[in-house]
Amino acid sequence: MTRTAGTSLSAATIGSLIPEVSVPTYDRSRISTGIVHFGVGGFHRAHQAMYIDRLLERGGAREWGICGVGVLPADRRMRDALAEQDGLYTLAVIEPDGTWSTRVIGSIVEYLYAPDDPEAVLEKLADPATRIVSLTITEGGYNSSVVTGEFDAANPVIRADLETDAAPATVFGLVTEALARRRMRGIAPFTIMSCDNIEGNGQAARAAFGAFARMRDPGLGDWVEREVRFPNSMVDRITPVTPPEAIAEISRRYGLEDRWPVVTEPFTQWVLEDSFALGRPDLGDAGVQLVADVAPYELMKLRLLNASHQALAYLGYLSGYRLVHEAAQDPVFQRFLSRYMDHEATPTLPSVPGVDLVWYKRTLIERFSNAAIGDTIARLCAESSDRIPKWLLPVIRQQLAAGGEIGCAAAVVAGWARYAEGIDEQGEPIEVVDRLCERLTPLARRQHGDPTAFLTDRAVFGDLIDQPRFVRAYVAALDSLHAHGARATVAEFARTERR
Repeated sequence: MTRTAGTSLSAATIGSLIPEVSVPTYDRSRISTGIVHFGVGGFHRAHQAMYIDRLLERGGAREWGICGVGVLPADRRMRDALAEQDGLYTLAVIEPDGTWSTRVIGSIVEYLYAPDDPEAVLEKLADPATRIVSLTITEGGYNSSVVTGEFDAANPVIRADLETDAAPATVFGLVTEALARRRMRGIAPFTIMSCDNIEGNGQAARAAFGAFARMRDPGLGDWVEREVRFPNSMVDRITPVTPPEAIAEISRRYGLEDRWPVVTEPFTQWVLEDSFALGRPDLGDAGVQLVADVAPYELMKLRLLNASHQALAYLGYLSGYRLVHEAAQDPVFQRFLSRYMDHEATPTLPSVPGVDLVWYKRTLIERFSNAAIGDTIARLCAESSDRIPKWLLPVIRQQLAAGGEIGCAAAVVAGWARYAEGIDEQGEPIEVVDRLCERLTPLARRQHGDPTAFLTDRAVFGDLIDQPRFVRAYVAALDSLHAHGARATVAEFARTERR
């Protein structure tokens, strides 16, 4: 049946969508919650929620519906959008040729905003039906030092959550209180499943939640360490922030008004360590790779895809590009990315079972070049102090130890330093979005007279300032950026071996 143009998405309207939009055929009223997810954003809705929806559509996973949880002020918008649309949203997959495949996803069956009612969140987590707590809380959400990796016990919000009788306000406070209740009630703990872009994300989650639990109660900390499972995972799907144009295009194409749809690329991958205490959905039937060891896959993704995104970010922005595909389609940047991936990142990678690295690297440039996605370079430039230390600096350190090439990676770090000055090559201001920008931008602005000033922040860079070979390559790149501009620097470093 053809629907009326302009009808808002909701449970009452999905039956009247035009055939070009796939919709859930399962009865959502019969889906119970088995997964509580912190950090419902575009990526979660393009990835994990999509996989669960795929299982539901095939007639399985009836007890594995998702309850989303928001803890940050910015999550109010998601609360409102999902509440108005009964948890439904549109997922548009856009091919490089511009073809759209669009589906309404129905796997998020509840959403709770913790500041509204922390107790409701705690009891949802403590419910025996909740068997997995999953996370996309960003690379910086684990409250760890980028140098030591240890949990930051001095963080004021953490200290506040540890106060006696405090209503938990952080993911650590909420999850730990729920675990304490389950322990007291004789209920086995849920599995905590990180889906963030962190090397060893399960181990990072174990360290963070274990540290918080031990600060609260050493006995509880021991119980968490002993009883809670923290599987590692590798997740991959390029999902930009939803632009207003996508909302308008969904309305134009389908007569469908969605407050917050998601647009994404065709490629999707989820490699997951099969370690769950209370069971899991049949994720393998949905295309998830269940493995004993995720490490080779996550290193491949972090050091090839994520670090290459950073290579496009600062140097692309300074070259005048504002969309990722514009920079990725530039032959100069393609040569630079290929040199970085082939000569710097690949030597640091172990064998990746079942993956042809030559094919994988070729697909990355093709994926980055997908103009239909419209991913912004500004998105890639955000929160660099959380990303560069985890994705790129390990490549530099490993190559330094092995005597391998580091020039392209050093140029990316120099590009970040030049970008962090907050002024582009035309003298226009750059909005630097980074939790450490008040500390790093003054250092960046000193580097015209002191070219290593940016590297002096040891909380970010550790001992790299003490590594002469890296410093030489970095200063050479920074000098070139100031003297010749970003694109010329990219061209130079793409063709010249710098060990």
